[in-house]
Amino acid sequence: MSKDNPVRSENFEEALKIGRPPNVVKLFPNSKALIVSGKYIDRAMLAKGNAIAMAANGRNNFVIRGALRAAQRANAAIIIEIARSEGGAGAYCAVNYWNIARQVDAVCNELGITVPVAVHADHYGIKKELDVDAAKIEIPTLFEAGMTSIAIDASHLPDDQNLLASLALNPCVPKWASLETEVGEIKGKEGLSTVEEALFLIRGLNAHGIFPDWIALNNGTTHGIEESDQGIQVDLTADIHKALTDYKVSGAQHGTSGNSSERLREIAAKTRTTKANVATALQMISWGLKVNDYGNAMLDENGNFIKVKDQGVTEDMWREMTAYAESKGLKGGNYKKLNLPFENKLMGQSHTVRERMIQRVEDFAYNMIVNVFNSNDTAPLAINAVLETGSYDPGPKGSRIEDPAEWTPEKIGEKAASISSGKKSEGDFDD
Repeated sequence: MSKDNPVRSENFEEALKIGRPPNVVKLFPNSKALIVSGKYIDRAMLAKGNAIAMAANGRNNFVIRGALRAAQRANAAIIIEIARSEGGAGAYCAVNYWNIARQVDAVCNELGITVPVAVHADHYGIKKELDVDAAKIEIPTLFEAGMTSIAIDASHLPDDQNLLASLALNPCVPKWASLETEVGEIKGKEGLSTVEEALFLIRGLNAHGIFPDWIALNNGTTHGIEESDQGIQVDLTADIHKALTDYKVSGAQHGTSGNSSERLREIAAKTRTTKANVATALQMISWGLKVNDYGNAMLDENGNFIKVKDQGVTEDMWREMTAYAESKGLKGGNYKKLNLPFENKLMGQSHTVRERMIQRVEDFAYNMIVNVFNSNDTAPLAINAVLETGSYDPGPKGSRIEDPAEWTPEKIGEKAASISSGKKSEGDFDD
């Protein structure tokens, strides 16, 4: 833990008493893990300024452990998350929506983690209107399982349906939980979000008394392995965040893997981004693959991943993993689908091997937290916010400034019809 701004033990104990949401208290009544609403993580980043919380996609147990150790080492508030594609009903990871909070809580107690942690259900995707009814049943089960934050992602739908789905599902999200919304399906250069689209979504939510903590944009990046040098469009992101100033919504940056550290530092310095997802990089690092300085897995002359000897999994295990991938036709970013069939095998490796997998994640995550995201020493800021609020719920940042009468379903359709959208072809960017 940082010596410059340590968490006082009495403050931690008091925050533990009052800062954990009811679902967390019910599930883990005797826990010493400070699992909080993501609202407090966002506020800690805003309090420090130009700081972004790492949202580590816990695709395996080693990533969860390494990320939490890095956060403790950096004295940083952190988010551990899993997306619907990774950990939903059709999961390709053993870590899922219903066990991730239990894993986070167990690791925090085992390792003595004292930094505030939010557990986030990322990319709860709504692909068609029929998905809404099923979501009304499933989303409450995520909070019953310990989630403290969620991203309702209906960005695959037209703008009016995106807004209407978000309105329909909001009653399923506890008022104390942090909420992320999304505009413009993320698909790299295939069509970027616009100021007009973002304002439409946020204004419509605001009119109905919904104040998201974060908005995710299609701002020029992809998920998984970055295959071009376009990357995140910083100026576009800054312009959209500026347009949303009155609504006090922060930015969530998706698809950081493969973007240079310099570009991510620019996002922290020039935009209102307070959350950044890191997924593929941490997975690849845990396995022991060679990556460049910003986490993009490197390839040999034959287009194959490069395994670093005596790092991550054993050489025998990697051969087994690559043979399985070849038998299933998995290449590039689709190596992510090795998580589920190999989790138990990886957990059955020796302590030495498991520890080096975790340490590799810790070192990479620590460097990102401290030297890229500038979120070191934000743990006390989040704890102070809990103590000042005196509750597990700090309430919304924003307030209603839109007229509900102007945002009826009929008028939502009319307004959406006039939007010039940047959306083009379909993509597959649910992680």
